[in-house]
Formats: sequence, structure tokens, C-alpha cells
Amino acid sequence: MEKFRMIFQYFQSNSESVMNGICALLALASVKIYTSFDFNCPCLPRYNMMYGMGIMFVPPTIFFLCGMLVNRQTVIMLEEWRRPIGRRKKNFAIVRYMCTSVIQRAMIAPVVWIIVTLLDGKCFICAFSESIDADRFSGFANKTSLEVLILLSKVPCKEDELVKNHTSRKAISRYLRCWSQALGWSILLFLILLAFLARSLKPCFNQTAFLQTRYWSNYIDLEQKVFDETCCEHARGFAHKCIVYFFESMQNEMRLRNFKTKVSEEEEEEEDQIRGITDLDQMNCLLKTWYEDKPPLDISPAARRPHCRSTESVCLGGYSECNGWHFSHEPRKAKHTDV
Repeated sequence: MEKFRMIFQYFQSNSESVMNGICALLALASVKIYTSFDFNCPCLPRYNMMYGMGIMFVPPTIFFLCGMLVNRQTVIMLEEWRRPIGRRKKNFAIVRYMCTSVIQRAMIAPVVWIIVTLLDGKCFICAFSESIDADRFSGFANKTSLEVLILLSKVPCKEDELVKNHTSRKAISRYLRCWSQALGWSILLFLILLAFLARSLKPCFNQTAFLQTRYWSNYIDLEQKVFDETCCEHARGFAHKCIVYFFESMQNEMRLRNFKTKVSEEEEEEEDQIRGITDLDQMNCLLKTWYEDKPPLDISPAARRPHCRSTESVCLGGYSECNGWHFSHEPRKAKHTDV
């Protein structure tokens, strides 16, 4: 169990490295899927383009959506963009930074698929074989436009009887494959140059603003993780408390049957471990306040003030200040002042 905990903590502390690894695995999966994919062009007029473009762009769209789904920062970015301002102001530079980071990682697998597809050339030949100017090649003289269209659509199918022995089929295939590979290498060169310029020109911009934006984007991610961990910890203690109360009526019956029950020190200090929240309304109040009125990023004593109250006590009972920064094991007593 300790090993699993260490692995989980490693993933939490190295979420960026883990996301890079997941995106790399998606890229490798895209290459593997394409190499094992049985490509069969329909070789029919008006269907070749649909099939070729579908194979070239539909799987990248799926990989892009998968990359967005597996990235934890996608949800955090949307929550930060949509959340009410409350007591904490929004910084849309952080949202833009997170959006750029998410899109960059999600685009790795789709770009790899498109480049591999273009370098292979099969999809490009299938999609654009009908768009070739037949006058540039021999073997199409004395053919009607419909016959030319049918012959061009059969170019990707080298075993078809109509074009199996045609003199221009190989020439058209080589011509389209050359264009496909040139386009693939051009895209790859453009992306490499773009990455090189981004790396080279990055120090020329305001590094202070970049570091601040990166810090607070990491803070938002870690804050959500710590909040989830704290909620799980409290939910475990709250569930234990509710179960103890549920079975409390069994103690008298056990005593009547001469069963001896030992009260451990943990049970004696159970009131301290529950840390304040004692019913559903208080917990709902806390969660609502956390979402609608997040506390400011200031933990000085002046910034600590109660914000969510119930009729009998502060909203959270022992959780005296509903802004997420102060914990107490016992309800705070109100101070009486003379007027």
C-alpha cells in the first residue's frame, strides 16, 4: 500500500511530466494504429475524396479530443474561466497560458498522424486522384469525361482490371505521392522552425510576467488537488462519525449481554478529529462558498473573516471561517463587548 501511495504522490507532484508522457504515448499509438490499419480506397468517383480526407482528419480529431480529455488541466482551465469572481479576482492571462499548454499537448498525436499519413501518400493519392489534369498524361486520348473520371478514380487500386495495365497509372501515383511527401516534409520543417523560434525568442519577452503566470497556473492546479485531498480526509472522518452514531444504539444491548467494549483513545478524541462540520447543510455551505466566493490569496490575519453563517453558529461549526484558510477543532465563542 505504501508503494502505491508513493506512486500516486509522484504522479501528483510531476503532473506535467506525466502529461508529456501520456501525449507521447498517444503519438506512438497513432503511428501504430496507422501502420496496422488496412487502407482500402473505394476507387469510386466522388467517394475517394470523402474516404481519403476522412482517414486523414477524423482520427486526428479523435486523438485531439482524447488529449484534451486525459489532460487534468482542461477541467481546471474551464472552471477557472467560468467561476464567479467572488473575493478572488480573475487573471485571464493564466487561463490563456493553461489553454495554450493544453492545446499544445493535445495537438502532438494529431500532428504525428497527419505527417505520417502524408509521408506514406496513400490517403493523398486516394483523395486527389480525380483532381489530376488528365491532359498531362498519356493514355487518356479519345476518352469521354466520364471515362476519364472513372479511370482516375481507379488509380489507387492497382489491381483493378481497368487500370492494371494502364500506361499512366504509375506516373499519376508517383506524381501524387511526391506532392504528398513534399507537403508532409514542409509541415514538419515548419513546426521545427516554429519551435526553434519560440525557444530562441522566448528570452526576449517579459520573463517576469511569464514566471508569474506559470506560478499561478501551477498554484491553481495544486490548490484543487489539496482541496480534493482535504475533502476526502474530512469525508472519511465524517463517514466514520455517522457510522458510530448509527451503531451507538447497539452499545446498550451489548452491555446487557455482558459484552465488554473498550473505548480507544482515538474514539475519545473523535470530536477533535471531525474538525467542525457536523451535517449536510454545513458541508453544502462550504462547497458552495468555495466555488462562488473563493478566498483571496492572502493568509494574513486581516484577510480572515467569517463569510458564511448559519442561524445557530458559523456555517461550518468548528470550521469557524468559511473562506477555506482557518481550521479549528472547536467552535469559536463569540466575544461580548459592552456598548
